[in-house]
Amino acid sequence: MAKATSKAQQKAAGAALSAKRGETDKSDLKGASKDMVESMSEDELEEMASTSRDDLPEKKGDD
Repeated sequence: MAKATSKAQQKAAGAALSAKRGETDKSDLKGASKDMVESMSEDELEEMASTSRDDLPEKKGDD
């Protein structure tokens, strides 16, 4: 299982997880979260969404 590598990825995983659980509508998803909801399991999304944001860059490649 993977941890999020950026705050943007962590946020996208959270949105995808919400849609996967039926809490939000899949049609509301945009960008990476749209792909994540189809390609990742609920457990994978949960782990990625629960990654601590403290030491993560805003986007992958940011320092």
